[in-house]
Amino acid sequence: MRILLTGATGYIGKRLIPILLEMGHSLVCCVRDKQRVPEEISSHERIELIEVDFLNLSSLDKIPTDIDVAYYLIHSMSSSSKFEQMESDCAEHFKTRLEKTNVKQVLYLSGIVNDEQLSKHLQSRKNVENILASKTYALTTFRAGIIVGSGSASFEIIRDLTEKLPIMVAPKWINTKSQPIAIRNVLQYLTKAIGNEKVYNNAYDIFGPKVMTYKEMMMQFAAVRKLKRTIISVPVMTPKLSSYWLYFITTTSYKLAMNLVDSMKVEVIGKPSNINEILDIQPISYKEAVKLAFNKIEQNGVISSWKDALISGRFREKISQHIKVPEYGCFTDEKKRKIIDEEATLDKIWAIGGKTGWYYATFLWKIRGYLDKVFGGIGLRRGRTHPTKLNAGDPLDFWRVLYANKEEKRLLLFAEMRLPGEAWLEFKIEKGELHQRATFRPKGIWGRMYWYAVLPFHGIIFNGMINKLVKKESK
Repeated sequence: MRILLTGATGYIGKRLIPILLEMGHSLVCCVRDKQRVPEEISSHERIELIEVDFLNLSSLDKIPTDIDVAYYLIHSMSSSSKFEQMESDCAEHFKTRLEKTNVKQVLYLSGIVNDEQLSKHLQSRKNVENILASKTYALTTFRAGIIVGSGSASFEIIRDLTEKLPIMVAPKWINTKSQPIAIRNVLQYLTKAIGNEKVYNNAYDIFGPKVMTYKEMMMQFAAVRKLKRTIISVPVMTPKLSSYWLYFITTTSYKLAMNLVDSMKVEVIGKPSNINEILDIQPISYKEAVKLAFNKIEQNGVISSWKDALISGRFREKISQHIKVPEYGCFTDEKKRKIIDEEATLDKIWAIGGKTGWYYATFLWKIRGYLDKVFGGIGLRRGRTHPTKLNAGDPLDFWRVLYANKEEKRLLLFAEMRLPGEAWLEFKIEKGELHQRATFRPKGIWGRMYWYAVLPFHGIIFNGMINKLVKKESK
């Protein structure tokens, strides 16, 4: 079959791609920016990439008509007051275009919506489901609650809370009930439903085998990790305080924390159906899902993460718009060093940040990350998805990877920390030399004052870093 995949660079989309290819399907992947697509995907012979902006109806003309099945995996966790209208517009545009193709089935991943007082995001997803219903194709909707898997937002937040806090004083929403489901099972539902007429024009809640509170999830998580934890809930923590609590303790952004707190107040319990019998799926337990997630983490096999999404930082535009580093009106700090072992230096560059650190005065980077969190930024705790691999669009502490090409020996990062301007950091090897260039485009007088204020620290950090990168390590 020829399958259209929206949200191809998202958490679910990235994980669906290898499964669908293994099943023998050909894929047309809709992306906003081809620069964000890993090379192993963009170069695959059975994958066609098209750049589409679902808010722009005319750009959907690129979608071919010879489509058999389509996935609608477009969701927003934006805190914008217009996000509901944006999601509605995207769904309308998608439906308008798909009704002009040969598509027979559309699969939509939504959220469980059985509470009378839905969060804004769950209400928006329910509205999208209504919009997507059509007389020209069959719609299959799967409604999931909390998805448990390496890299998922809920998994990483529970991991942060459980592993960092031996004694936890938590908001009352930790007693909210839900029915978490393993990412492995979600992918099974989405793939086994392809072309199955029994699920045409139907919606199903998909969920794990047990109803649990967030507190129970954290305690089971602690048991898997062999940690002893005490959790006390307090009724006086406001939604705003709860958001700050999540923001400062976990790797999540403040905007995402606000939306998660809004959703976590709502019970998410699935309605039983015969979908498990139809598709022959046996949902696994929460503990088993956590164990499987850590198996992936320990093997460096995390395919996708919520942090890959641009909303985890400051980006709102295509990454390619930032690849050309400006020169006019910018401050620069450029250093060059002769390289002794080019391959070793390149490996060091590709491993920078995350657990590896920044090779010199990492404590100063940590202080900058802490200050960034205090002023509402993302800080350093976002880390990196893989210890040695980098792709355009990847998060890297408080940077975003704009360009990563090991053959060209070039890595370009864009700062997503709170700054009175814009900043780039570039590493490039040419003619046996490492070129390290920091560029800052200030915004107004405050930007210029900031540059001069941090200039002494740049002398320490950037000199030390490039010296470490070119230094030959003794065996």
